[in-house]
Amino acid sequence: MSNIYKAFENGKAFIPFITCGDPDLETTKECVLRMVENGADLIELGIPFSDPTAEGPVIQEANERALKGGVTTDKIFDMAGSLRLKVKIPLVFMTYANVVFSYGAERFMSACRDTGIDGIILPDLPFEEKEEFQPVCEKYGIDLISLIAPTSRERVSMIAKEAAGFLYIVSSLGVTGTRTEITTDLASIIDAVRQNTDIPCAVGFGISNPEQARKMAEISDGAIVGSAIVRIVGKYGKEAPEKVGEFVKEMKKGLNG
Repeated sequence: MSNIYKAFENGKAFIPFITCGDPDLETTKECVLRMVENGADLIELGIPFSDPTAEGPVIQEANERALKGGVTTDKIFDMAGSLRLKVKIPLVFMTYANVVFSYGAERFMSACRDTGIDGIILPDLPFEEKEEFQPVCEKYGIDLISLIAPTSRERVSMIAKEAAGFLYIVSSLGVTGTRTEITTDLASIIDAVRQNTDIPCAVGFGISNPEQARKMAEISDGAIVGSAIVRIVGKYGKEAPEKVGEFVKEMKKGLNG
């Protein structure tokens, strides 16, 4: 069984995302440790990319800052390996197919295994093209996590049946970013998922406060929050870890409220 299941064993899962290397990897590491201390169940580590098409301005700017600061995929692997010595909860990478291609898929997944990464999310990888990565992911025991968007309706059952780790349910059309209201009929999408798999599903894109997280968790197995956390890091820089920890504590409390 995938290690990712552990994130969903104790109630609803809170899944924070952070851009690695913004403002530097030491701050990223400290933020992750504070997230764990304050109840995060699984953490998404974003590997920066120069053209992050799924991201809104907050995470785009964080990618730019990290890349200008000299972060590399190798340095992120080193950080993940040192984190794994202290962190027991599942860790997944979120990045873009080109990052893995340019690094070399075999080398990338091998490094994921060696550093204790449990899964990978590639938001620009169409379901129909996942065979480019699926075999090598399976070879090294890395879950290739699928996304289901509001536009996936006819394909939900197909994606769900082949899912690994957990299913990332995209709450809204468009790019990542906080939203005042989430109006997508997610309940019907998640119902279709439940009819085809028992793999957990978590909702992301646009969740920024405990009330939104609670509503999403009522219909799914957890909530994913990225832009709201990356905004805190952008505002406070090297002083961000404590603030991030406080935010995660509040969100985790609201999730199970």
